[in-house]
Amino acid sequence: MAELLLVEDNQDLARGLIANLEFEGHVVSHCARGDEVLSLLKTRNFDLIILDVMLPGTDGLSVLQALRKRQYSSPVLMLTARGQELDKVQALRKGADDYVTKPFGLMELLARVEALLRRSGGKPQAPAEQHIGPWLLRRASRQVLMNDKEVALTPKEFDLLLALADHSGQVQSRYTLLNRVWGHNEEVATRTVDTHMGELRRKLEADPARPVHLLTARGAGYWLKL
Repeated sequence: MAELLLVEDNQDLARGLIANLEFEGHVVSHCARGDEVLSLLKTRNFDLIILDVMLPGTDGLSVLQALRKRQYSSPVLMLTARGQELDKVQALRKGADDYVTKPFGLMELLARVEALLRRSGGKPQAPAEQHIGPWLLRRASRQVLMNDKEVALTPKEFDLLLALADHSGQVQSRYTLLNRVWGHNEEVATRTVDTHMGELRRKLEADPARPVHLLTARGAGYWLKL
């Protein structure tokens, strides 16, 4: 499973692509404007970006150029209705890894996405053990140690901590955490995330009322500070 960002202002096309990419097992976020991308990437990272050239606000080529200037290394697949060779060359020169010209076949797009993910090596492998302040997170045995003593976490509490640790330093919305921890189960209330976060703080933070590592981004979600 890879995390993808689709930047496409055609809502019908976006809905169809999201449905098919999610069917392939990917997690897909969506933006409709180029300027939203640069703001989003201040707190999020993606394994691959699918970026339309013709966008309201900041166009796709300008977004691409800005990403590469920031040393953003994830692969970018451009979507363009333009058929001229010069436009394609320009996209590649600005840092695109591949492009698909509209109208395109769905199978071709999915194949190019998979090829780029393989070429980039996908997600970096998470460390078997990770120190988070006074805690030691052991993924294989699903343990958290504090001062060499195991802290008893429920399976979902551990899964939530793992989701935060795998994206440390990045704010994750309640919806994103519901997707990653509870499998995007619409029957799970959003309050579930808050409740489990409260329990993690109670068990792991020295002062749960003033957490140092399990932090809230007001109005946005939660994040883990190492």
